Amino acid sequence: MEIRQLEYVVKVAEEMNFSRAAKKLHIAQPSLSQQIAKLEKELEVVLFNRSTSTVKLTSAGEAFVEQAVQILDRVEQLKKEMSDVAQLKKGKLTMGSMSMTGAHLLPVAIPAFKKQYPGIEVHLVEDTTENLEKMTARGQLDISLLSLPLHDTSLQYETILEEEIMLAVPPEHPLQKKQSISLRDVKDETFIFSKQGQGFHDTCMHFCQEAGFEPDIVFESSNIETIQSLVSAGMGVALVPRMVVREESSGFSPVYVRLVDPVPTRTIVFAYQSGRYISRAATAFMSVMKHQITKLYKKEE
Repeated sequence: MEIRQLEYVVKVAEEMNFSRAAKKLHIAQPSLSQQIAKLEKELEVVLFNRSTSTVKLTSAGEAFVEQAVQILDRVEQLKKEMSDVAQLKKGKLTMGSMSMTGAHLLPVAIPAFKKQYPGIEVHLVEDTTENLEKMTARGQLDISLLSLPLHDTSLQYETILEEEIMLAVPPEHPLQKKQSISLRDVKDETFIFSKQGQGFHDTCMHFCQEAGFEPDIVFESSNIETIQSLVSAGMGVALVPRMVVREESSGFSPVYVRLVDPVPTRTIVFAYQSGRYISRAATAFMSVMKHQITKLYKKEE
């Protein structure tokens, strides 16, 4: 049994088609079929049920693929670990990020990281919190920028930032004159939320429920700037993290009111697969991110 044969079986299982799998593996389809047939003969089991139109895993094939994926992941981790031992001059960091948080924090951290480690390629994947958790747990991402709580129990995390959440209200709203209010005071307002599947949606829903009400959500958006513009237009109020607060000079901005009793906050973390080797590149990026955020928030205070 060879590592490449494991890769071949896993790719066919992903594609459920020998021709497509061969194309992605950059080998001829007859060669792929021969290698898998050779492996089946060696193991004395049939891994795939083949017909003219479909390819399906047998029960033996399902068990084989489950183990093969883990073996290939361990091989990849070993390669990364050995590369790290050699040097931190070349390599690749694959990182996931929520759109709203990444848009405000990554531009602060990435230039500083690239300056310090110019040989490390940074590949970014932007997706919903739910999908990022899944990809991180599967080892498809080295680390992901997420917010607590994490729903996948196989993930560990390192805290990057604890951030205050504020209430954005329209410029002419009666609450815009208040210095601070309780979230309970806006239970009868219409709300604009981020879309379901995004971590901030769940965070905001949790705080509203803790305040004793279900928010009347009139619109959901995946873009925090859209949310703020709709608030400015008088469509409703919105909970927003401190990092996205617009300057008054921007012209078309909401008014931001502090929330108290209690002050709602969210915790930003870097999540990674529990028990998985964390590359030096990932560790270095987390360190750079922490340093840059500390500088940023000190400057704002």
